[in-house]
Amino acid sequence: MITPEQVWQTVKAIRTHNPLVINITNNVVTNTTANALLALGASPAMSHAVEEMDELPALGNALVLNIGTPERSYIESMFKACETATRCNIPIVLDPVAAGMTRLRIDICTRLLDSFSMAVIRGNASEIMALAGEKSLSKGADSTNTSNEAIDAGKFLARQRKTIISISGARDYITNGEDVLTIDNGHPMMPKITGLGCTATAITGACVGVCSDHLLAAADAMAIMGICGEMAARDAQGPGTLQLHFYDALYNLDRASVQAMLRTHG
Repeated sequence: MITPEQVWQTVKAIRTHNPLVINITNNVVTNTTANALLALGASPAMSHAVEEMDELPALGNALVLNIGTPERSYIESMFKACETATRCNIPIVLDPVAAGMTRLRIDICTRLLDSFSMAVIRGNASEIMALAGEKSLSKGADSTNTSNEAIDAGKFLARQRKTIISISGARDYITNGEDVLTIDNGHPMMPKITGLGCTATAITGACVGVCSDHLLAAADAMAIMGICGEMAARDAQGPGTLQLHFYDALYNLDRASVQAMLRTHG
């Protein structure tokens, strides 16, 4: 069960321990996700140099993989980084961006999942359904399915891959294959900002870096995203200013806001 106090304790742990989150992410969102991690209290490291992937992941508290721009060198770095993270027991979080869009993206994800254990896979409904083998089509990084349509696929994928599945949408669903937690926070303007889904994955990395219960950590991350999105929307005039206020909300998030605003079941 996720509670306001659980979420707050994870936020406190991030700010206290300043987890180092290693990101091999797409070149559209590098700045966005790095700033979000910093604002929350984590420490980001952004790299796709294969030459340092036998060392860099070993220094981190979590490794985040994002296939949004699947250039060959990025993918080579991901596999090398996973080898190091697995050897050092560093949790790995995968964002299968637009997995249902092309054969290349499905192939990359399948090879990663066949080769390594993931702590969390976080994606939208279409991405999770595609990974589970269900017919689905991503519209770029956007989902053509609603999150509730992907619950069964998420539970199946969680059992199949022995991982936690985090499905983002108007309502977020997080499952270990049996239990399902839901987060109802968020704002309709959030999908209008490129990279907020990728930011949710990076923040998931920060949460698993400080919380060994990966089901709760993944739910905490989506709660943080949703609450801060709502806080940012209070002062935003549109998507551009929402992004700026979102960083401020991450920085200023406090126990009272979490207690007052968290909406969840399970």
